[in-house]
Amino acid sequence: MSPEKSMIHTMAARLDEARRSGMAIPQLSDQHDGGSALDLASAYAVQCAGVVLRTDHGEQVVGAKLGFTSKAKAEQMGVSDVIIGVLTDAMAIDDGGVLDISQGVHPRAEPEVAFRLSHAVDLSDPHVDVLAAVDAVAPALEVIDSRYRDFRFALADVVADNTSASAFVVGPWTQLADAPDLDLVDRPVELTINGSTAATGSTTDILGDPWAALPAIQRMATRYGQQLPAGAVILAGAATAAVALSPGCVVTATVAGLGQVTLRTEEVPHD
Repeated sequence: MSPEKSMIHTMAARLDEARRSGMAIPQLSDQHDGGSALDLASAYAVQCAGVVLRTDHGEQVVGAKLGFTSKAKAEQMGVSDVIIGVLTDAMAIDDGGVLDISQGVHPRAEPEVAFRLSHAVDLSDPHVDVLAAVDAVAPALEVIDSRYRDFRFALADVVADNTSASAFVVGPWTQLADAPDLDLVDRPVELTINGSTAATGSTTDILGDPWAALPAIQRMATRYGQQLPAGAVILAGAATAAVALSPGCVVTATVAGLGQVTLRTEEVPHD
């Protein structure tokens, strides 16, 4: 194994251990090549190696997510493009289900719009259109959880950490067969914690229109060799700022016209 590949696998293993233990680690960019910046290509290689570790543990890829779809958040991070991460079946929580908060490092919730693919998308086909594969839309919650100390990171650190992806919950699906011209622009979004409003926003904050997430996902997945299998869930990006989670929360995201989705948080004792 080349020194570069060895470094990639070492970084992926550090992040995997941090995720499984709930113990934060220093930024990877602080440890890369004597402290030099970790470039984006290497960061995606670390992400890919981390996904391989998860699949080696028996997890299956079930979708993808976008990050930095909010113009304000992108400007804050100094980035000009979205980033992509991978969703696995181990991240999925049923609507109304429980998140074990004790397993996290810095868990935070974001309200999102989710799309579902009716069939696998062959990204090697230059004529394929991921939009044509979408058969349903739903409100969703994503739990992001950076594995870095003090919630401090650079862009490449976020990418390497699978865009902070931790868990996701999908609400009731609206079948496009029943709403073929579904307009997702300018729908109010609210995130509540124990019944109190924690954040508000609009679906327009997701790339101007959540539908725009689909060609972005296709472009990024093609570039970085990611999968879009049949039944895949696509998280289009956050409609509000992320809200920190603590034990004993009932977290609800409501997207006007699509419905709501709920997650409960508990601290489960572990031996």
